[in-house]
Amino acid sequence: MSAAGGLEDKVVLVTGGSRGIGAAISRRFAALGSRVVIGYRSDHEAAKRLTNELAGGDTCIAVQADVANPDDIKTLAAAAVDRFGGIDVLVNCAAIGPYRPLGKMDAPFIRNILETNVMGTVLMTEAVLPYLASPGGRIVNVASALAYRPIPTSSVYSASKAAVVTLTHAFAKELGPKGITVNAVAPGVIETDMTTRILAERGDQILAVTPLARIGQPDDISGIVTFLASPEAGWITGRTIIADGGVT
Repeated sequence: MSAAGGLEDKVVLVTGGSRGIGAAISRRFAALGSRVVIGYRSDHEAAKRLTNELAGGDTCIAVQADVANPDDIKTLAAAAVDRFGGIDVLVNCAAIGPYRPLGKMDAPFIRNILETNVMGTVLMTEAVLPYLASPGGRIVNVASALAYRPIPTSSVYSASKAAVVTLTHAFAKELGPKGITVNAVAPGVIETDMTTRILAERGDQILAVTPLARIGQPDDISGIVTFLASPEAGWITGRTIIADGGVT
């Protein structure tokens, strides 16, 4: 059995699942035979293309939902259950990451990050709990290596991802008695359409401090996520795996 075996026919809900790391996660689960529910906020065309690529409505659906909106969260969980009958794995990948320096932040800027990255993670987890396989359910959160090594201007985003690390640890203790594991992966800079500017500005600097001497790719993260969702990871819970090529 492979390191991510046992995921055939599992129902996997991936928030932020239509682009970047989320899309790679959706593809990886689909390739392993899972039924995938892609939650996306606004890019309908990207979600449609990915759904069609992953076999359309037979084994994959896309549902528009903003995880900063509690009503959308309930709709997304209900759509997964209506289509596939339950949920085996939740991947909390949806997040926003604008940066601003001290002196340039205001309440709406802070609120938007915290509502999406922290509140969205909490309420999405709560929404799936009534339907999540117990025992055997899996929750995998996507944090960030910036939770451990913030850089200037990233303070609020980094703090939001540090909150995800803490939520992962705390939820694991609450859900352990139900046989549900909760883990996280904390990526460093990964090459996606959302990091184009960062890589253009600091790509050489990032390479210089990365022991593995390359920029991370979405599949570097998706494989970790599917492992944490697999039966082989059944004795791991409450942990965050930093995946940044050795920078941290």
